[in-house]
Amino acid sequence: PTLDSLHLPTIDFDKLGTLFVVYGVNVLGAIVIAIVGWWVAGMGERMSRRALLSSSHMDVTVAAFLSSLGRYAMLAIVLVLMLQVVGIQATSLVAVLGATSLAIGLALQGTLSNMAAGVMLLIFRPFHIGDNIEVAGKSGTVKNLNLFMTELAGGDNVQVLIPNGQVWGQALTNTSAYATRRVSLRVPVAFEKDVPGVAARLRDFLDRDARVQKSPAPSVGTAALTDAGVELSVEAWAKS
Repeated sequence: PTLDSLHLPTIDFDKLGTLFVVYGVNVLGAIVIAIVGWWVAGMGERMSRRALLSSSHMDVTVAAFLSSLGRYAMLAIVLVLMLQVVGIQATSLVAVLGATSLAIGLALQGTLSNMAAGVMLLIFRPFHIGDNIEVAGKSGTVKNLNLFMTELAGGDNVQVLIPNGQVWGQALTNTSAYATRRVSLRVPVAFEKDVPGVAARLRDFLDRDARVQKSPAPSVGTAALTDAGVELSVEAWAKS
């Protein structure tokens, strides 16, 4: 058989060349958008980090997290623009990404809650590294604070890790926040002892101890009477 008898389709090379030119220009435009968008996102991340760190209350970890979050948001916009230029409808893709993000958010809501609490703790700084705090039924010295966990060293030097959601959402006692603290003691003295003499020796001890602040002045007084004797109340102010 001859070629004419096979009825093979003819190829319109003019239209094919036009398609190559059109799609080539679109792909080239998408590449340009990707390069420019990547550069703009990186510059935006650096500028936002410098702007955040200019505040004295901003932590380095939070500044890095927020600036990187802004960078990824800009890159997502760049990706949508690239798809539009190439000719791919991004509406369905955005819907799929939105549903996926919702599912991931619901699955990781506890982790995201701890991360949000970590950001608030790092911004407002209710405590610092080295402070002694009591929170969520635990007490100790703060060793580390990140976006997810607060690390304490207990009184017996045991590591205590508390999720930031529990730290931010509960009452917190920071015994290192102020420069001075009051020390209160109860000293039991039997009736047969010299109660005024014991009180005088306690006052003398407080007057001679260099750790005791002179203002407010220390005090020794009677707190209560019991069947066994007298309870003396000793109060003094000292550096935290």
